[in-house]
Amino acid sequence: MTNPPESGSPGPEQDPSSPGASTPPPPPPGGDAPTPPPYPGDGPQPPPGYGHAPPPPGYGQAPAGPQPYAQQQPYGYAPPGAPFAYGANPQAPYGYDPKTGLPFSDKQKLVAGLLQILIPLGIGRMYAGHVGLGIGQLAVTILTCGIGALWPFIDGIVILAGDPKDSNGLPLRP
Repeated sequence: MTNPPESGSPGPEQDPSSPGASTPPPPPPGGDAPTPPPYPGDGPQPPPGYGHAPPPPGYGQAPAGPQPYAQQQPYGYAPPGAPFAYGANPQAPYGYDPKTGLPFSDKQKLVAGLLQILIPLGIGRMYAGHVGLGIGQLAVTILTCGIGALWPFIDGIVILAGDPKDSNGLPLRP
């Protein structure tokens, strides 16, 4: 009968020379041992774009990795902090007159001219901001029993054909 081995001495189950204790098993007789497939995160991975494509991002999520066009701005927009482009200036929301370089007025030339022609009472001049001239045309039309309506009618043609300005001196926009 054998005594059980003490806790510090190697027994038959813990013999380091035994074939299955702590040494790896020998390779199979046909050659090298097969290598297990790499797991994600084990060892070096191939660069992105080789082998298989990464899965698409979820709905509402930004795609991972560098974006090839991330630094470009959309067409027609200036980069943040740049001066205003293409006439988009808060001081001139309707653009600039190419002849004078002044910003356009918020009033339209077509509306002022048609008001003068269709309602010849000086209403187009009042719309453009020339209230005194509009009241003068209204007074002449009333005092002459309608014959003075020729003045606002001709003035409407002049507004449509010329380069009229509003009460601030800005050109009416086309």
